[in-house]
Amino acid sequence: MPSILVWNPFMFKLYRLFAVLLLPLLALSSMAIQAEPEDEAAHALHILGYLGADYPATVKEGAVVKETEYRDQLNLSHTLQGLIEGLPARPERAELEQGVIHLREAITQKADGKAVTQEARALAAQLAQLYHVAQVPAITPDPTRGAPLYAQQCSVCHGNTGAGDGPAGIGLEPPPGDLRDLARMDRLSLYDIYSTVTQGRDGTDMPSFASQLDERQRWDVAAYIASFSADPAKTGAASFDLAQLAGQTPAEVATVQGEEAAAAFRAQRAKPPIQQRGPAQLIDYTRATLEKSLAVYREGEHDQAYDLSVAAYLEGFELVESALDNLDAALRKDTEKALMAYRQALQDGQPVEEAQARLETAKAKLAAASELLSGDGMSASLSFFASLLILVREGLEAILVLAAILAFLRKTGQQSAIRSVNIGWGLAMLAGVATWAIAAYALNISGAQRELMEGITGLFASAVLLWVGVWMHDRRNAAAWQDYIKSSLVGGGGRFGFAVLAFFSVYRELFEVILFYETLWLQAGPEGHTAVLGGAVTAVVLLIGLAWIILRGSMRLPLGLFFSANAILLCLLSVIFAGHGVAALQEAGVLGTRPVPFFEFDWLGIHADAYTLSAQAIAIVAIALLYARSHYAERRREVSSGAVEKA
Repeated sequence: MPSILVWNPFMFKLYRLFAVLLLPLLALSSMAIQAEPEDEAAHALHILGYLGADYPATVKEGAVVKETEYRDQLNLSHTLQGLIEGLPARPERAELEQGVIHLREAITQKADGKAVTQEARALAAQLAQLYHVAQVPAITPDPTRGAPLYAQQCSVCHGNTGAGDGPAGIGLEPPPGDLRDLARMDRLSLYDIYSTVTQGRDGTDMPSFASQLDERQRWDVAAYIASFSADPAKTGAASFDLAQLAGQTPAEVATVQGEEAAAAFRAQRAKPPIQQRGPAQLIDYTRATLEKSLAVYREGEHDQAYDLSVAAYLEGFELVESALDNLDAALRKDTEKALMAYRQALQDGQPVEEAQARLETAKAKLAAASELLSGDGMSASLSFFASLLILVREGLEAILVLAAILAFLRKTGQQSAIRSVNIGWGLAMLAGVATWAIAAYALNISGAQRELMEGITGLFASAVLLWVGVWMHDRRNAAAWQDYIKSSLVGGGGRFGFAVLAFFSVYRELFEVILFYETLWLQAGPEGHTAVLGGAVTAVVLLIGLAWIILRGSMRLPLGLFFSANAILLCLLSVIFAGHGVAALQEAGVLGTRPVPFFEFDWLGIHADAYTLSAQAIAIVAIALLYARSHYAERRREVSSGAVEKA
C-alpha cells in the first residue's frame, strides 16, 4: 500500500481534495477585495448625496448659472425616481416616492439651493433607515493609510493637493472636482465621499474604484479626501462618534451647533478617533445588529436578516467568549446557544413572532454577559488564569499533534524530517501573525472568513490525521520497518508531508488565539497587562512540558506499543478536529444548526448538534473501517506466512 509518508499517489489526491476545500475560502476572501454588487438603495443614496452637494452651485436666485451641470441634476433626479420605484415594496415607500417627486419638481423650478440640499439630506436619511443602508464603517477610517492610496488612484486627476489640477484631468468635461472647495465639501458626509469613491459619478470621467480598493481602503481614502477641507488644529471641545462623523455633514453641524463645532467636526472626520472594541462595545454591537436583523426579517428580506445575525455573532460576541468563559462558562454556552437558535429561526423561515421570541431570549443572555463583563478591569488573578486557559485550550490539540509526530520521528532517527516539521510549525506561526496583520491593517477580513478558514483547515487536518493514525497502526509490527523508513521517509515528499501537517495543526489555532488575546488585553486594562503576559508565558511552559513528557515517555516504549499509542492519539485528534471544523463552519453561517439531546464537551469537539456529531460519527466509522481493513490484511499475511512455512 502506498505510504502516507511519501504521499504518492495519496498525497496527490489529498492535495486535490484540499484545493477543492480551499476554493470557497479563496472565493470568499476575494470578495473582500473585489467590488460588492451594486445595491439599488445605496445607488439612490449616492445620487441624493450628489444632488444635495452640487445643486446649489448650478442655480442662483432662480437662474441657471451652470447649464451642463443643471441638466445633469435633472437627469439624475429622473434616474433617482426610477430607482426608488424599483426598490422592494414597503408601506413607507409611497411617502419616499412623493418626496423624490417633490425634490425633482424643486430642481425643475430652480428652487433655492439650500432648500434643495436640506430636502435631499432628509430623503437620504429616510431612505437609509427604510432600506437599512449601512453608512458607518466597520473599522475606523485611517487617513494615513488613505494618503498613498489617493496618490496612486486619485491624484492623477484631482492633483496632489485635491485642487483638481492633475495632469489627466486637463480637458475633461466636467473637470475634476476641487476637493478643497469648503462650501461643497461641507454639504457632503463622509459616507457621500466614500460612496463616490465606490460608485464613481454618472456622466463624468470619475470611475468606480470598488474593483481596485476594498471597502476599508475606500473609507481610508474618503477620510484623507476630507482632510483637504479640514484644519487639523481645530479639533475643538466638541466630540463626535463614528456614526455622526460618517453620516452627518459639516453644514448640518454648523446649523445646529455653530461654526466652531463644524470646524471641530471637519477635523475629526478627517482623522476619526480610534474606537475601542472592548467587551461592552462588542456586546452592544451584537445586540444592535441582531435588532436590525429582525427588522429586516420582518420586511421579508430573509437572506439579509440571516447575514446580519451571522455578523452579529462573529464580529461581536465571539470575541468576548473567551473572557466570559473564565467568568461563567455556563452563561457563555447558553448565550451562544441562544444566538444560534435565533439564527436558525431566520434560516428556517419561522414566523416573525417565533424569531422575536428567540431574539428576546438571546438579548437577555447578552445583558447578563454584559453585566458580568462590565467591570473597569479584570483582577490580576483572573487576567492571569484567563490568559493561561486561552493558550492552553487553543494550543493543546496543536501541541499533541506536534509532539506525536516529533516523537515518532525521533524514535525512528529521522532528523531531517524533524527539521521539516519545525519549519512547518515555524511558518505557521509567521503565517498566523501575518494573517492577523492583514486582517487588522490591510484587508477587511470578516469573522465569517476567519471561521471558514478555521473550518476548512480543521477538516483537512482531520482527514490527514486519520490517515496517518491508521498508517502507524498498519506499521506497528512491521519487521522490515527501518528499511522501509530509510527508503521512503528520507525522500522530499515525506518530509514535506510532515511539514504540511505541522503547518495546518498550528495555523488553524493561532489566528483565533491572537484575536482572543486582543479582547483580553482590552478587558484586563493597563493594570492587568503583566498578569496577561504572565499567564501566556506559563501556558507556553506547560505546553512545552507536555510535549517533553510525550517525547521522553515515547522513547521508552517498545516500537509496536509506541505505534499503537500514537495511532490512537492521532485518530482521537482526527475526531476532535472533525467536530471543531464543522462547528466553525456553522459559526461562519455556511451550515445551519440542529440541536439534539446530547452531552457537550468543547475540548473534545463534542457539541449537542446533529451536524457536528454526524461529522464525528463519520470519522469514527472511517477509523473503524480502515482498522478493520488493516486487521483483515494482517490476518491474510499471517495465513499466507503460515502456508509458506508449512510448505
